[in-house]
Amino acid sequence: MCYKVNYQMPFNDFFSRLFGLKDSLPTCKAIKRAPSYLSDYQAWVNGQKYLPYAKGFFKAYHYKKAGMPAAFRVQLVEGENLRGTLLFYDPRIKASEFSFLFDFLKERVKALGYTVHTSNTLKVRHERYLEQIWKVVLTPPASDVPGSSLCNQLYGNVLLDYVEVNKKPGYIRLAANSYQDAFFSRPLPFEELLEHVLR
Repeated sequence: MCYKVNYQMPFNDFFSRLFGLKDSLPTCKAIKRAPSYLSDYQAWVNGQKYLPYAKGFFKAYHYKKAGMPAAFRVQLVEGENLRGTLLFYDPRIKASEFSFLFDFLKERVKALGYTVHTSNTLKVRHERYLEQIWKVVLTPPASDVPGSSLCNQLYGNVLLDYVEVNKKPGYIRLAANSYQDAFFSRPLPFEELLEHVLR
């Protein structure tokens, strides 16, 4: 017995498959770490192997602000309501440790009372390269500034990205996006956030 199957492929999907564009579309999914990764990460944290990188990038940020050369390369992020830094990968760091540093920064921000709002990884196939971005957005606890009705935004929402190009480490972005609104407290300085997570 034959059954007639009434299957209609979406118009865009049809042309994507026809011209081989399906693989070039961005794919997004939740970040999930393998048990072996988590075990290696925990050993890295317990052994305090993050110290030279955390201290190095902390110093590099302040040297960059002062216009001085530093051991690690950083870039300042300065927007209207956005303050942050890009921490560029250095060949002296193992690729796995640079990835660990991303997770370490996330955990340090969480230790300040922040919660993970979103946690996704995005793959984007460009014409000449593959870009993969791990993105975490952390939000401050919902609370008022003591003795006032202002919502305490602490440093604002914290944005954390880790970017790889062709499966090679590129950079980590750590930034704070604040609200400029009469209902919110003034954001605390980004430099204070950096001190909490890197020192």
